[in-house]
Amino acid sequence: MLTRVCGQSKTQCTHETMAEHGAHITTASVDDQPSIFEVVAQDSLMTAVRPALHHVVKVLAESNPARYGFLWKWFDEIFTLLDLLLQQHYLSKTSASFSENFYGLKRIVMGDTHKLQRLASAGLPKKQLWKSVIFLVLLPSLKVKLEKLISSLREEEEYSIHPPTSRWKRIYRAFLAAYPFVNMAWEGWFLVQQLRYILGKAQHHSPLLSPAGVRLGRLTVQDIQALEHKPAGASMVQQPAGSVGEKMKSALKQAVGGAASCLSTGLSVGVFFLQFLEWWYSSGNQETIKSLTALPTPPPPVHLDYNSDSPLLPQMKTVCPLCRKNRVNDTVLATSGYVFCYRCVFNYVKSHRACPITGYPTQVQHLIKLYSPEN
Repeated sequence: MLTRVCGQSKTQCTHETMAEHGAHITTASVDDQPSIFEVVAQDSLMTAVRPALHHVVKVLAESNPARYGFLWKWFDEIFTLLDLLLQQHYLSKTSASFSENFYGLKRIVMGDTHKLQRLASAGLPKKQLWKSVIFLVLLPSLKVKLEKLISSLREEEEYSIHPPTSRWKRIYRAFLAAYPFVNMAWEGWFLVQQLRYILGKAQHHSPLLSPAGVRLGRLTVQDIQALEHKPAGASMVQQPAGSVGEKMKSALKQAVGGAASCLSTGLSVGVFFLQFLEWWYSSGNQETIKSLTALPTPPPPVHLDYNSDSPLLPQMKTVCPLCRKNRVNDTVLATSGYVFCYRCVFNYVKSHRACPITGYPTQVQHLIKLYSPEN
């Protein structure tokens, strides 16, 4: 075994070894493997887009339910369809999902050597492409649906007063009780995989990449050049004339590709705005929002003294300001909050249409009867 001849101590050698292992966290390895920060950032991008769009649709539906109500009702289905269109477009054109391409990453087919790697512009093979679509789009959509179903079932269970009477009811309650532990195991699986990726023990930061038969890598210079020249080259190639069916198929493919391209362009521009909305309406930021948007507390009503015979408040809180006697049949005036005898305040409001103390305009329907425990 070769030894160091630089006169370095054993401690210095140990520090160098630890630095070499830790360099994987922030820099790429020999096969251009992305850092943990890059892969986690691209994962969180699409995770932030969904709640931000959900809030936008909610605001639209509340502002005009007749026009935008269907977007709120079918949000999950519409989002899944658009996500499917977007991811399929990027996987076939750039060999990466939208968020992976946004951070300069690509999907590499497992087993491909460095010399035989496909360019990102060639897209993924169909097998790996549709596997990736399943794990990128369909599986998260099913998870969201399951979580909503569990939440609604748990609410029904909390308000139910009937004990389990059948075998299926017991299984149903056992499933509700076990789901949090299943979800915790699922999230723990991802955490363990990320730790193994940080330590250089795994090629994938996510356990869903291995079943898809791909791994993540950085875009090379050749990939970037091919992606920049592909649109120009594709527009110059003229397709030969074919049958009507082939023309319709080609037109439909171009329309879908154009829609996906417009969607990706708009999403690329608005992604930072969507992340800002997701942060702004996050649960941890609610206290800050309330402190910034809360209206000041209104001051208590004051005596306007709008005419000479306006009565002043009595010293005793049980005395009616109008008759100066202990109140009988207590009644509060909703416009000001002061309490009077019902007969006194009814006659006054009926004649003057104003509060006897503050002079605020009021009507008879603003009188509210007060009931004490003794009554």
